[in-house]
Amino acid sequence: MILVFFGLILTLFFFKMKYISYQERNLIKINYFFIMRIVKISGLFAVIISSFMACINDSTTHKAVLNSAEACRVQIEDVALQLDGLSQYALSENRIPRTLTAEGEMHWTSQRFDWTEGFFPGSMWLLYNSTQDPKWKDGAEKLQGNYADHRFLTSSHDLGFVFNCSYGNSFKYTNEKEHGQFLIDAANSLITRYNPAVGCIKSWDVKYGWQSKRDWQYPVIIDNMMNLELLFEVAAMTGDTKYSEIAITHANITLANHFRPDWSSYHVVDYDSISGTVRAKETAQGYAHESAWARGQAWGLYGYTVCYRYTKDPKYLAVAEKIVDFIMNNENLPEDKVPFWDFNAPKIPNEPRDASAAAIIASAMLELDNYSDKDYLKPACEIIESLSGYPYRAKLNENKNFVLKHSVGSIPHNAEIDVPLNYADYYYIEALTRLETIMEKKTLVLN
Repeated sequence: MILVFFGLILTLFFFKMKYISYQERNLIKINYFFIMRIVKISGLFAVIISSFMACINDSTTHKAVLNSAEACRVQIEDVALQLDGLSQYALSENRIPRTLTAEGEMHWTSQRFDWTEGFFPGSMWLLYNSTQDPKWKDGAEKLQGNYADHRFLTSSHDLGFVFNCSYGNSFKYTNEKEHGQFLIDAANSLITRYNPAVGCIKSWDVKYGWQSKRDWQYPVIIDNMMNLELLFEVAAMTGDTKYSEIAITHANITLANHFRPDWSSYHVVDYDSISGTVRAKETAQGYAHESAWARGQAWGLYGYTVCYRYTKDPKYLAVAEKIVDFIMNNENLPEDKVPFWDFNAPKIPNEPRDASAAAIIASAMLELDNYSDKDYLKPACEIIESLSGYPYRAKLNENKNFVLKHSVGSIPHNAEIDVPLNYADYYYIEALTRLETIMEKKTLVLN
């Protein structure tokens, strides 16, 4: 605006020069160079001000506005365009993208086993359901076929993540019987890790790796709540209650031991494998044993919301509401509601954000809003709007075509810090599609 203003002044100045007297023109010439110097300095000042304002804009969040089904549809279409580039690359390599390295290079999931391997095919299934474009179905089927045999593994508690997000969505949208059987197979493998003396599914084996150095016997992490959906689904499919009974017992023991009085949760609770008594309450991926790791709070919220969906037990609804209260009323939650990686990280506000935690929280709150008398739609919408804008949503063909930026895997392990993550994209897409459905229903009611 400043440059335009001075441009108009110069135009008027030279136009008037044509119509004034010779004497007046000489007087003006005396001051000409002085005037031009002022104009140049003013122009330079305008450039500096513009650059300064751009820097201010680049340091703040620019939210999308998602107040209608149409607005959500636009975002979903943009996500599909972005993810199409990543899917083409993944299919050409027949590999599943997990994240980017610190140098910005592609990091694929491990072909031996990777707890995140189901999320990218899962995102493709979500887009297939939303767009009905068969390329997403075809691509998802090809990529998830790479780990189909992992349903027989009994060495991981993450089979719920892997198979429910991919084959679970596949079975839901296509009713492919073979895929339903894969879910049953995975559930059978998962429940081999259940110990009745403890009442929980064991998370990590402790004979090898970094877990062997923690003096744990039977560690159970809050993340494990996310694997219960597979058991509930298989119980519904087969009519066999052993799956849901294990899920309910696990949820109840976790409820009794994982939560603090303020309804934040520990990451890890270690049990005596014989007596079932608690040996320790610690963290693995959070800042400290007594801190509130952001994604851990998200896993707990999502997990207990799912438990209420299947059981309608009011205690699960109550705990989900209390977890939301802890998150949304936390003094360290930023204005844009995208949390720092740990609510008690020592250098807040100069700590990495975790977009993955935000996406999980938003998706869970959208479902919780269906069950609760409280309004969870508004804060969920605010989170999704933040994630849909700068600086979290990548521009088209940037970020190696991952959708979201600024997620954190595990800072204590110096792994996946401030990078895209395939599960951040999955839960963000799930949240967007859920929000679109909610907005469509609201439109029908208003009409």
